[in-house]
Parts: sequence; C-alpha cells; structure tokens
Amino acid sequence: CDDLGVHSLWVSDHVCWPADIHSKYPYTHDGSFPAAPDMGWLDPIGTLLFIAGCTTRVRLGTSVLILPYRPPVATAKQLATLDVVSNGRLILGVGVGWMAEEAAVLGMPWDHRGKRADEQLQIFEALFTEEVPSFAGEFYQFAEVGFEPKPIQKPLPVWVGGSTDVAFHRTARFGHGFHAAFQPLNVVQREWRAVQAACEDIDRDPSQLTLSLRLYLDPESRMEPEKSVAGSAEQMRQRMSELAEAGVHHVLLDPVARGGVGGRLDAVRGFMADVAG
Repeated sequence: CDDLGVHSLWVSDHVCWPADIHSKYPYTHDGSFPAAPDMGWLDPIGTLLFIAGCTTRVRLGTSVLILPYRPPVATAKQLATLDVVSNGRLILGVGVGWMAEEAAVLGMPWDHRGKRADEQLQIFEALFTEEVPSFAGEFYQFAEVGFEPKPIQKPLPVWVGGSTDVAFHRTARFGHGFHAAFQPLNVVQREWRAVQAACEDIDRDPSQLTLSLRLYLDPESRMEPEKSVAGSAEQMRQRMSELAEAGVHHVLLDPVARGGVGGRLDAVRGFMADVAG
C-alpha cells in the first residue's frame, strides 16, 4: 500500500469481546455488530507502531480510538510516540464507543463518557502543546509535568467519529475532521451540515475541517450498496465522483474480498490502478 500510493492505512479498536452483549451497534438496522465474536483484533496503537517501521510515506489512522477505554496521559504518550517515530504521519480518529460491556471488562467507567472524552481531548492538547502542562477537570486532574517528546505535527490532526449532536459539537470544538462510518450519503450530508452549524455556533470556519467517510471496497458487490464503493471500475469511478460532489474529502475503504489478505490486496491494487489512477 505504501508503494501503491495509498493515502493512509487505518486500524479499528476493540480489546475483547464479552460473551453477553446487550449494547446496540449504531450503524446497523438491528443493532448487531457485523463482525464475528471470534474475529481477531490487534491492538490499534501497537499495530500502527509496527506499520510505522515498515513504511515511509503512508499516513496512519485510527477508525476510531475509543477514548473511554484508556487512561488519557498514558494514551497521550503512546500517540506522541507514534507520531514521532512515523515522522508525523498520525491521524487520530476518536470516538466514545458503544459497547458498555467491553468497558466494564476493562475496568473503565462508562458514565458521562462524552464529557470524559472531551476532557481527554483537552488533556491531549495540553500535553502536546504546553511547555509545562497541567489539568484540573471534573474527571481528570494532574499537577504540572514535563511531557516530551511532543508530536511532530502541530497540531496533531484529530478526526471525530459519532452520529449524535454531542459528537457534532465535539468535532467543532476539538476536531480537524469529521469521520463518518458506513452511513448512507444522505445521512452523511445531514450530519455534515450539523457539524458545520456547530462550527458556526462557536465562530469557527467549517472549511477548516475534513469530511471523511468509511465505506466497504467491494468489487463483488456483496455488501449493502449505500455503504460501499462496489462493482466494476467504472461503477466505482461514478461512486467516487458522487461522493466528491456531495462534499466528501476523504474516503476510507474497508476491503471486502474472497481470498484472505491476498484477495483484499488484489482489490486494493485494482482500485488504485483502475479507479484512483
């Protein structure tokens, strides 16, 4: 992918899979999560640290890092390390999560997780920009500390995921991008207008933000069409033009293809040669 000219490589975030889950996944009609419970999930930050050492150009993103699963200062250290060792290639996608049962296994609080996430983003900003940072919030506090090295990117790009008014305002306040996932285009456009309105509420120029959309890359048209870039190369080109005309700036493609890793790589090669090229 680095050699092919792919813009960025992305990882998702789950630590474990509780046997008994009542929480509802927000991006399917029935609230079920599309992945099997025995699917393997590598640690997102550790995986990107490994990929950083294997690549030189491609950017490295999280889609998305679940802030309530992690302590903020230790997480900030991992993120700063990743940006430094990759020479400034991190895109920090963040969200508040949906699976309360997973947070419980991790021993992390689930109440007020939106407010906790906002404080975590404030802590990241302080640690990444201030010479002697400190923080005194409702949920997190620490006295003045030294925190080095800081990320190479100034500011470190933060892309916020979510489909609620709170997420839209979080994007306006803290984000450099809004990262939607597996949503029909009309829904994405409605959410993007809400993000833009939230920016205007705080006198921020919404043109400063990137609109990103995660979809399936599906050459065999196996998945839901509204959640995919699918079909022939010509159909994919038409779909990408439709997304661009609708205001989408960045498309994260999740390859769906038979044949394991090799099949998915073939799908990426075909897209880069016949669609992106």
